[in-house]
Amino acid sequence: MANQIKSSGADGLALQITKPARASGLVEEDADGEATALADVRVYAFDHLLLVVALDTVSVEERAELVVAAAEDTNSVYRAMDATVRIAGHGYQVQLPPAEDAGFNEGDRAPCHPAPGMIAISRDDGTSAGANASRLAGDLVAIRKEQQIS
Repeated sequence: MANQIKSSGADGLALQITKPARASGLVEEDADGEATALADVRVYAFDHLLLVVALDTVSVEERAELVVAAAEDTNSVYRAMDATVRIAGHGYQVQLPPAEDAGFNEGDRAPCHPAPGMIAISRDDGTSAGANASRLAGDLVAIRKEQQIS
């Protein structure tokens, strides 16, 4: 089940991303499961979609390819903002400064689609736009995996 977008106080909105963060490499842990590194990320906003990309492992060219694909598919692009992955509770969360631009609100379900160095977050609202965002998230994962092969 997808986690819900939550308020993070003065920092705006955030999402718990523990398993996707591990799967995408946005966090590194030691043998005891303690965080040894948390990625610096940039969050890009599109209609019903957020793209969280690690700045140190995804090149500018690769980021551009992902952003262009999302912008063309959604016919939208909003703010991109640097954000943080933080330790929260028994896992990790990511701050989502441009979430409201993309149509996300506190309490929305937000499925995560991880790939190396990125997570695509779609808005699960039961509409055709939400279904399109989920499909696009899968497409972005495929693009990112192909970038790793090239």
